[in-house]
Amino acid sequence: MIELRGLDLHFDCFAGIAGDMTLGALFDAGVPEAVVREELARLPLRGYELTAARAVRGGLEGVDVKVRVEGHDREHEDDHDHDHDHDHEHEHDHEHDHDHDHDHHHQHGRGSHGHRAWAEIRGMLEAHLGGEVRRRALDMFGRVAAAEAKLHGRPVEEIAFHEVGAIDSIVDTVGVAAALAWLRPRRITARAVPLGHGFVQCAHGRFPVPSPAALEILRGAGAPVEDGAADMELTTPTGAAILAASVEAFGPLPPLVPRAIGYGAGDDDPPGRPNLLRVILGAPLAAAGAGTDEVALLEANVDDMPAELCEPLLEALFAAGARDAWLAPIVMKKSRPAMTVAALCPPAARDAVAQALLTHSTTIGVRMQTALRRVLDRRTVDVETEYGTLPIKLALDGPAVLNAAPEYEPCRAAARAHGVPLKEVYAAVVSAYRRAR
Repeated sequence: MIELRGLDLHFDCFAGIAGDMTLGALFDAGVPEAVVREELARLPLRGYELTAARAVRGGLEGVDVKVRVEGHDREHEDDHDHDHDHDHEHEHDHEHDHDHDHDHHHQHGRGSHGHRAWAEIRGMLEAHLGGEVRRRALDMFGRVAAAEAKLHGRPVEEIAFHEVGAIDSIVDTVGVAAALAWLRPRRITARAVPLGHGFVQCAHGRFPVPSPAALEILRGAGAPVEDGAADMELTTPTGAAILAASVEAFGPLPPLVPRAIGYGAGDDDPPGRPNLLRVILGAPLAAAGAGTDEVALLEANVDDMPAELCEPLLEALFAAGARDAWLAPIVMKKSRPAMTVAALCPPAARDAVAQALLTHSTTIGVRMQTALRRVLDRRTVDVETEYGTLPIKLALDGPAVLNAAPEYEPCRAAARAHGVPLKEVYAAVVSAYRRAR
């Protein structure tokens, strides 16, 4: 069996990207469905069915994921009542009350029947998900809500989603978050994002393609986009949010040795191109030893911020794309105790991380510089312990393992489940790894 975790992941979105297509592609690449269904079962969502079946699009086979909601005969409503079917010539006559990301976002809370407020969705994700899955899901869904708020000129807390579209998008978003958390990619990249052009028929009339929300989300992430030479919508808001929240670098497929490839099917099978998203998992060619990459270093000195804001600040920096963030005590002028807030991030995420630092701290300025760092290759392997199968992260210089560290979140969950101290689980993981060498 091929070890999929700890590899590089590339989104080859030649026909665009949507939430269902992403989940289908990750299933096809080898992510176990049980991993996703287990996380979804934690949520207090009822009345839906998630299916995954083989399907052919343009002569290529992939996995077609659908979310069926009770009392609604539409098979899949991606992105808040938007069906990613790549066919706007038929005016979406099957869409029922399809509003294309607009009309249903002006509701306040749950004051209108059949709508689910962003604040409610966020609270549900925070309360029922944990660790990496929660962080990724909140980041993805939050980007959609923020984009809608900006487009409609509303506070983000007032944004609400039609109930059917909300369930659909929650399932897609949490499912993708769970799949990525299981894969633990060493690095995530993507090609330039094709958006399409033309118009889509909505409740308010004809709205332009690209989707305004998808375009705003990708703008905020500094992602390169292209037309895609298609008179249809190729990328949906959820698809854009998945890329914006996950991708470290956009561009051509980087050099790697492919280990697994997955295809996720869109709903329709239009002529001209396979309606599929392709994901590629592989080992980087640079994995022979330590390598050098470029990162942005951001810093700010803060002497007037309540301590209670420290944890939300660090969470916001990580959600914006920081690879690492920290607080260090310092002494400023007039001997005032203070701290330095610092973050490392990919150059493409620099502006987003800087904005998070300005928004969630009391600083009025951020220092930014580019730094080179030398990094060891990383790989994650699973070991069998008395507390279950648990991951350990390896740092390698060529074939030599220089460091081996248990993964915190899975070990913490195992410690809680078995009622033992975390240090005992750590010791069991390290011991099992040494025995297996």
